[in-house]
Amino acid sequence: MYTQTLVDDLKAELCQSLDYWKMSADTRIELLTTSENATFVSHDPLTNHKRIIRVHRPDYHDQQEIESELAWIHDLRASGRVNTPSPINTITGSPVIKMAINGRDFHAVAFEHVSGSEPNVGEALPDWFEKLGAVTASLHEHSRTWQRPDWFARKRWNLDTMIAPDGLWGDWHQAPGITSKDEDIIHQAIEHIHLVIDAYGHHEDRYGLVHADLRLANLLVNDDQLAVIDFDDSGFCWYAYDFAPAISFHELDPMIPKLRDAWIRGYQTIAQFDDEDIAALDTFIMIRRIMLSAWLATHAETPTAQALAPGYIQGTAELARQYLYARG
Repeated sequence: MYTQTLVDDLKAELCQSLDYWKMSADTRIELLTTSENATFVSHDPLTNHKRIIRVHRPDYHDQQEIESELAWIHDLRASGRVNTPSPINTITGSPVIKMAINGRDFHAVAFEHVSGSEPNVGEALPDWFEKLGAVTASLHEHSRTWQRPDWFARKRWNLDTMIAPDGLWGDWHQAPGITSKDEDIIHQAIEHIHLVIDAYGHHEDRYGLVHADLRLANLLVNDDQLAVIDFDDSGFCWYAYDFAPAISFHELDPMIPKLRDAWIRGYQTIAQFDDEDIAALDTFIMIRRIMLSAWLATHAETPTAQALAPGYIQGTAELARQYLYARG
């Protein structure tokens, strides 16, 4: 989707929209990355302020959903529970602007720039996963008690929207290089997933508003502080699912059990995470892996998909084999 022509058009439109964020005409805007959305960084030489500008992919979130995401971020920041960048209001009073490009509507949001870098994969990673577990529990504790606005609207992540053929991220059957043997073993895993989730349930102590994308790329480390970014996938899902995105694309790494144990330790310093929650983690990891297989198929133009898609579905099938073997 994000061709160079579209990126240039988005950049040009953002340059025409600087007044909305009270940025000077000398502000420079450069592309940072493309994935689900197109993310730009701006630098205003008059104020020396950096901003992160996220342009949303059309036809995924509407303006109400985006404003709902930002409402949760605002209240999380006010509560002091989680370190996350502040959305920046425009001169209209709304943090969201709409841009029309070639007959399609794009929504854009600007955030404060926060210093930091993605946690390094290495010996210190379990320590960061313990911190992440505590941060995740803090998010969930806020979610459980927050009185959401009446107009609040976010997507519901359930087995239909996550891993069904018409799921929100696409159809995993379309994954590049998939074979009939891959399909068979993944179908068997999905049958077991349904049994586990039916037993686990959707009770309010297990299912609510979550971040849903706490992978390493959405964490910023600065000294001993951990900040969370990108609530774009936040919605209603199982709380225990929030571990699975943290190991996105690394599900078969032998370090995962150590990271899982660290995450659980951190979580339990803030909130309850019982044996049934722990037992469900492997199921949520399997769900996430199937979702990512679908995402890579529907986002083939992104650098992430181009780097990871070859052979990824075979890894998903292998994870499915391990998942089923562990359950007899």
